[in-house]
Amino acid sequence: MQIIEAIEEMQRTSTFFRRQGKVISFVPTMGYFHEGHLSLMREAKRRGDIVVVSIYVNPTQFGAGEDFEKYPRDFERDKTLAESVGVDVIFSPSTKEMYPEHYQTYVNVEGVTEKLCGASRPGHFRGVATICAKLFNIVRPRVAVFGKKDFQQYVVIKLMAQDLNMDIEIIGMQTAREASGLAMSSRNIYLKACEMESALSLSRSLKMAKKLYDQGQRIAGDIVSEIEEFISKHPYTEIDYIKICDTQTLEGVTFIEKETVLALAVRIGSTRLIDNYVFGEELPVPA
Repeated sequence: MQIIEAIEEMQRTSTFFRRQGKVISFVPTMGYFHEGHLSLMREAKRRGDIVVVSIYVNPTQFGAGEDFEKYPRDFERDKTLAESVGVDVIFSPSTKEMYPEHYQTYVNVEGVTEKLCGASRPGHFRGVATICAKLFNIVRPRVAVFGKKDFQQYVVIKLMAQDLNMDIEIIGMQTAREASGLAMSSRNIYLKACEMESALSLSRSLKMAKKLYDQGQRIAGDIVSEIEEFISKHPYTEIDYIKICDTQTLEGVTFIEKETVLALAVRIGSTRLIDNYVFGEELPVPA
């Protein structure tokens, strides 16, 4: 497995592979891997000849007062885990490489970024779209694999690739979960033992929503109200948003009649967690 830190070396390496007719599959990450990341890497390996994983904690997607400085990092652990699933290249640039002095260019996807997390984290998706566009130009993949835990991010990147005519297929993978049902996240390490039961209210609320839907409930506001009440009963919880939206536009809906997603963001103590459920899909959450 190669470790590459310089942009020019990564571009030369990708060009070499592409000239050999190899399909490059790419998994962009901020590191501190868990099983969810590894499942994306396995899917990337299934879809391509060469798997490239980036490890870069991108400062432009963090707002003031967010956890950029304390975001968990463990490169040696990540390297071992990536190698265990057959990753060919880790691209791990410095911020000086990615955003040199006098850097002034950003990618702004409109509309879908103004809702959900975009409303409470101004500038976040500008940072996400910019770093992904840069990484796509550096790694030059034919396929990029993302987790759908951050459903809005998946929609934003897919739309950016489509609108900018990028020659890349964006693949979305289902959320990986702990045995308890908690959506896997690098930020889960922030949770205190006393907060775990409250953290599980997110996945349990999705199960409630699925049950209501399966019983015939289609009024979005009624589903949201029941979930809101359920989560709010748990200590340490502060709801950022609970919305039922169109899966393409992320516009809110009042009645569920086509493919819609229930998206929620809840702060558990000092830890902000997100989760989602697309109505009509299976939800692998324990009872």
